[in-house]
Amino acid sequence: MTIPHAPGNGHGGHDHEEHPGMAHDEELGYYAVRAKAMEALLVQKGICSPDEIQGMVDRLEARSPSDGARVVARAWADPAFKSLLLSDPEAALVQLGYSLPETTPKLDVVENTNELHHLVVCTLCSCYPRALLGRPPDWYKSLAYRSRAVVDPRGVISEFGLDLADDVEVRVLDSTADLRYLVLPRRPEGTEGMSEEELAGLVTRDSMIGVTDARSPQAAHSG
Repeated sequence: MTIPHAPGNGHGGHDHEEHPGMAHDEELGYYAVRAKAMEALLVQKGICSPDEIQGMVDRLEARSPSDGARVVARAWADPAFKSLLLSDPEAALVQLGYSLPETTPKLDVVENTNELHHLVVCTLCSCYPRALLGRPPDWYKSLAYRSRAVVDPRGVISEFGLDLADDVEVRVLDSTADLRYLVLPRRPEGTEGMSEEELAGLVTRDSMIGVTDARSPQAAHSG
C-alpha cells in the first residue's frame, strides 16, 4: 500500500491537495458535523463567542510551513537558540515573535542527527503542530500513513525518497491531543555562509515531519 503524498512540499507553498467535504455544494462529513456541533455547544454554554472561534480559525489558517522553516533556520544558524528550542520550545518561539495560544497542546522539538532519525505520526487522527506548519497534508491524515508509519517506518520514509543507512535508528513519535512534535532536520552540507532566509528555503514541511531530509542547496536551486 503506497502512502498518498503530493509531489510539492516546499516550505512556503501549497500542495494543491483535494480536501473532501470542503466544497460548499458537498454534504459535510462526519468530523465536520461534529466540529460544528462542538462549536455550537461552546457558544451556547458561554465558553467563547462565534467571533473568538473565528479569530482562532483565522490565525491558524494564516500559518504555513514557512513559519516552521523560519524556526528551523534560526536553530541551524544560532546554537544558543537551538539549545533553547530543544529544551524550552515555547520560550524559543517567543524570541521569534510567535506566541502559542493557551489552548495549544505542548510542543516538543526533536533533532534528527546522523545516528537518529525521528518520524512523526498521529495514529488516532491528525494531531499536528498547526501553529507552525498550518494544515496537515492529506497523506498525514490517511489510514495508510497512520498505520504503516508505526509498523514499517523505513518503508514509508523510502517511499518519500529518503533511504536511511541501516545503522541509523528510526524513532517513531505518536502525536496526541496533549503533545505535538516538530522535527529539527539535519542541516544540509554546503550551507556554510548562507543567510537564515536562504536556509529557510531548504526546509520543507515534510522534513519537519520526518519523512524526508531538508533539501540540499543544489536541489533548491534546480527546483
